[in-house]
Amino acid sequence: MEIMEMEIPENQKPLNFKEWALNIFLASLPLIGLILLLVWAFNETGNIHRKEWAKGMLLLYVIGFVLAILFLFAFGGFAILSGDF
Repeated sequence: MEIMEMEIPENQKPLNFKEWALNIFLASLPLIGLILLLVWAFNETGNIHRKEWAKGMLLLYVIGFVLAILFLFAFGGFAILSGDF
């Protein structure tokens, strides 16, 4: 008797290492990567694993942007106060 494999929907299949490597490479491109992350994160029909990864990457981008702005204001303010600009 044959054991039947459960059929996994296409949008829930795990990505292999080549697909992950391609996703990471494309997401690292300056403007194209941001656009792709937005498309992958908010696409209704895409792979669920890619979708959740893209949402996490966008969250990290937002955190990095906020920290960069805070450091800019903090250290920029110190430079202005010291008068060495």
